[in-house]
Amino acid sequence: MNAGLARVRAALRRSVKWLVLACGAALIVYKMEFSPAPALECAVTAGPISAEVLGTGTLEARTKTTISPRIQERLAAVLVDQGDMVTGGQLLARLDDGELRQQVGVAEASLIAARATVDRVRVDEARAKAVEKMMRSDYDRIVNLLATKVSSQAEYDKASEQLSVAEADLRRAQAAIIEAQSQAVMAERNVAHQRERLAFTRLVSPYDGLIVRRDRDPGGIVVPGGSLLQLVSTNQLWISAWVDETAMAGLASGQTARVIFRSEPERAYPGEVVRLGREADRETREFIVDVQVRQLPKQWTVGQRAEVFIETARKPAALVVPLPFLQWRGATPGVFVNERGKAVWRAVTLGVRGQQMIEILRGVSAGDRVLAPREAKQELKHGQRVRVQ
Repeated sequence: MNAGLARVRAALRRSVKWLVLACGAALIVYKMEFSPAPALECAVTAGPISAEVLGTGTLEARTKTTISPRIQERLAAVLVDQGDMVTGGQLLARLDDGELRQQVGVAEASLIAARATVDRVRVDEARAKAVEKMMRSDYDRIVNLLATKVSSQAEYDKASEQLSVAEADLRRAQAAIIEAQSQAVMAERNVAHQRERLAFTRLVSPYDGLIVRRDRDPGGIVVPGGSLLQLVSTNQLWISAWVDETAMAGLASGQTARVIFRSEPERAYPGEVVRLGREADRETREFIVDVQVRQLPKQWTVGQRAEVFIETARKPAALVVPLPFLQWRGATPGVFVNERGKAVWRAVTLGVRGQQMIEILRGVSAGDRVLAPREAKQELKHGQRVRVQ
């Protein structure tokens, strides 16, 4: 009898053990399949939405110039410093001009001498013309007398020889004039050349702008092409932003943009797309988009970094939901709609995608309550009961 009672007790213990396991499994299944899942809820609303393309770049000037000398000479003075505003034609720096002034003086003296030589040979030409005229008159007279046998052959030969000498002297005088005039022209051009070289000692601003960098101080020898100053025009400053090539189809000149400088991350400055690059980087697959900044921060520097948000599309009234509420089933977009406490999945057609919201063209109506998991690792299921938080 005791043995039978022990067997009954052992069977009861096994039954209780399996009952506990079955209850635990049932509880887990209930929590997974039937207990309400915590979820976030949001109403589908009608409102404005805009699509933006993000680019990162630096503030650059459309026109920038390196102020450098055209001749090798000692730098005598630098009259501006970085941060100075300058006007077109303003003197920025001077080179030592002592030697070049002397060369200009020598060239001008040579020009005076060349012009005096021209005047002298013109006088020689006038004298040669007068002698040639007199010799020709004598020659003609002797020829007439020779015909009447009054003059001799010897007188005729002498008159002919004197006329030939006079004509040769005239031609030489005329050739001397051409040579002297050529020398005068060369002297004039040499003066112009030396004056231009002298002008190279004065470095002036080619346009109104801002000195952003000063590279040299007076006293040293500068060479052609060596940078003295960096000048930029403030008429047009823009952000040269790198944008992914996948956004290329939606971009065009004239689109509005927001510019956020990293020095002022809390403020957006208005901008406009003015130029699209035509070459993409082979490594990053990005291309340059130039966005003009309509207003600059109080403190700015060329080369500072900024983000630009280019508006590619805008709708004043659209059905929108926050991006976290968009759910995907494979390649099909959709949302979970709260229908009497259950998450019902609906396929939707998407429209304009903004930074935080996305437009729904078809699949939901204004006022529908859409759901999203409370935790990122959670997933909602079609028909699952939800507990809205």
